[in-house]
Amino acid sequence: MATSSHLNWLIIRNNNAFLLKKRDVNKPFSTEPNNLACVSSYRYSGIVHKKTLGVVPAADKKGFTAVLKKGKYAQRPAKNTVRVDFKAGPRRSLKKLKNLLIGAKYRKDLTQAALRRASAVLRSQKPLPTKGKKAELSKGKKPE
Repeated sequence: MATSSHLNWLIIRNNNAFLLKKRDVNKPFSTEPNNLACVSSYRYSGIVHKKTLGVVPAADKKGFTAVLKKGKYAQRPAKNTVRVDFKAGPRRSLKKLKNLLIGAKYRKDLTQAALRRASAVLRSQKPLPTKGKKAELSKGKKPE
C-alpha cells in the first residue's frame, strides 16, 4: 500500500539512519542520498519523494553526474534511477543541467539547489594553484 510523502516524512523526520545531530545546531543535517542541501527537511529529502534529484562527482573525477529518480517506478528500485553524466566543461554542463530540469519540469523547487551543488562539485575538482615566482621571492630567496 502506497502512502503519501507527507505521511512518510512525519514518520521518519525525527528518527532515521541518515540523521546527523550536532550540539547547538537547531536543524539536524542529513546524509541521505539525493539530498542536495544535506539538511533534514521535507523539501530536500531523498527518501520520501517519488521524484528526487542528486548531484554527485563523476566516476573519473571529471565533471558531475545527475541522479534522477523516476516517479513512475517508485516501487521498483532496480529501474527507478537514471544517471546522466555532464563532462562538457563547467559553464556548458551547468547550462545543460538547468535545461534538463526546466525542460522536463522536474522538481522546479530543486533547480537552484542542484546548480549550487553541481558548481561546488566542479569547484572541488579544479587543481590548486601552484606557487609562482612572487611566492618564492617573498620567502626570502634571491632572484637569479
